[in-house]
Amino acid sequence: MTDRPFRILVLCTGNSARSILGEALLRELGDERIAACSAGSKPKGVPHPGALRLLARKGIDTSAFHSKSWDVFSGPDADPVDLAITVCGNAAAEACPVFPGAPLKAHWGLPDPADVEGNEAAVDAAFEQTWHWLDLRVRALLALPFETMDHKELMGELARIGAMEGAA
Repeated sequence: MTDRPFRILVLCTGNSARSILGEALLRELGDERIAACSAGSKPKGVPHPGALRLLARKGIDTSAFHSKSWDVFSGPDADPVDLAITVCGNAAAEACPVFPGAPLKAHWGLPDPADVEGNEAAVDAAFEQTWHWLDLRVRALLALPFETMDHKELMGELARIGAMEGAA
């Protein structure tokens, strides 16, 4: 492990819902161990209103979150990434760009709360459920001594975490 935090990039197609929530949880719970960011292969341009409402309800400042392309993290001047986590099946199936640092890759697929139709309460409930599932995964990751684990062992644990409750 280096003297810098473990850098995690959470990926989804639109970078508007699940990946934004994953980034927020990793930032909130990761303390000094994690540096988190998120991106998408085809970013929507703005976070989903349901994601922003949830973050506000959790007391998290939403001003730092924006929808961006994963290309931001793949250039020669980009900071190295230690782990890239896909949270949707589309992003997992796409050919990712080459990220500096040759990151480990994990898939934590979850249903997209942005697909829920209905009133604001129904949408908010879907985002709360996604938050719960991501919270379980982030806490499981943080319970690991990932800084000292070998890659094979860590990949096994990441796969186990990805298969937890709610996996899509």
